[in-house]
Amino acid sequence: MRQEGRVDVADVLRGLAVLGIILLHSIEHFNFGSYPDTSGQSAWLTFADRAVWDGLFFLLGGKAYAVFALLFGFSFFIQESRRREKGEDFRGRFCWRLVLLFIIGNFNGMFFTAEILVLYSLVGFILPLTCRLRTRTLLWIVAILLLQPICIWFVVRATLDPAYITPAIPSSQWWGACFNEQYAGSFLSTARANLLYGQIASLAWAWDHGRVCQTAALFILGMLIGRHSWFSASRLPQWGKVLLWAVPAFFVLHGLDQMVPNFIENRNILSPLLIIISSLANFSLMLILVAGVLFAWYCTKAQRRLALIIPYGRMSLTNYVTQSIVGSLLYYNWGFGLHAHLTIFESVLLGALLFLIQYAACRWWLARFTHGPLEYAWKCATFLRRFPLKRRHTTNIDKSLNTAL
Repeated sequence: MRQEGRVDVADVLRGLAVLGIILLHSIEHFNFGSYPDTSGQSAWLTFADRAVWDGLFFLLGGKAYAVFALLFGFSFFIQESRRREKGEDFRGRFCWRLVLLFIIGNFNGMFFTAEILVLYSLVGFILPLTCRLRTRTLLWIVAILLLQPICIWFVVRATLDPAYITPAIPSSQWWGACFNEQYAGSFLSTARANLLYGQIASLAWAWDHGRVCQTAALFILGMLIGRHSWFSASRLPQWGKVLLWAVPAFFVLHGLDQMVPNFIENRNILSPLLIIISSLANFSLMLILVAGVLFAWYCTKAQRRLALIIPYGRMSLTNYVTQSIVGSLLYYNWGFGLHAHLTIFESVLLGALLFLIQYAACRWWLARFTHGPLEYAWKCATFLRRFPLKRRHTTNIDKSLNTAL
């Protein structure tokens, strides 16, 4: 079974994921942990700050990025299967596409130190390397990667040898160099520090926290979702079975994540063990969220409302990069320096406003053009030729929005 062409529910998931990312980035002040002194604010505002932080990170922390990664693999399958039907081998061109993504990611990294496009461009090579393997083999690879084999090795070593020290990449100096420029630097000095130190620090963090293995697993899983049409209505019974496993798994894993530190004192065992547990918990909750959206899309009247976010999902790359540019302008010293004025609660409201502005721009743009600006540039550079950009007729997105409205 194969799933080809533009899939509206995938754009819904992509749009919701980028919305979650922008809200998280906003309360983090775009990876710039500087906030105003709130010691004198009212109790309810302090509660609002805590509730927003804890609530968003519980629901979206690690999950919005996971959905984004899942859809990256799904998109690869759509592109690769289309080209294969035409008798072309897309794998080499996809590798060139990843090189282009690396360039886009580094441009994005000038503004935002925790961006994930560079990581995607590096880990993404696993897709052309594995796309012709059998499903059973790919599922074994996914399972092994999700279990964080490197962390398992660290746990075993530290358990057998009490003197063993779990290795970690020393990145505090790199983060500190970026923070100093974000706090007091000009645009050029901030961009330089972000490129020289921020990207290395971000990749080091991803390696130390299991994101490399998890991202590779999600890429392959997204490819398998496309291969077996798991975003179609016919697969809802299977998603029901996923929920039967994912819901209890999440509560067990989340409980273990909270309890294990009370029983293990050796940090060299505890740290990698918590990475394993928390990454599996995030994966379980991500599956629950994806299944929830699919059931809402195919089985309820919510489809009409969910369809409204399709334009935002269609321009996810443009939205992801522009939110980094605008976010750094808003919060860093080279821009408006709002890090010293906005609390967490106020920051999430500003993030919601930024989303609404982006959403309106997406609606306007896609009513006139076939692709978002960065999506179009990436496509043209991938194939080294120009494509028609102006919209000439009604497409699936127009029909979905007309239905929703």
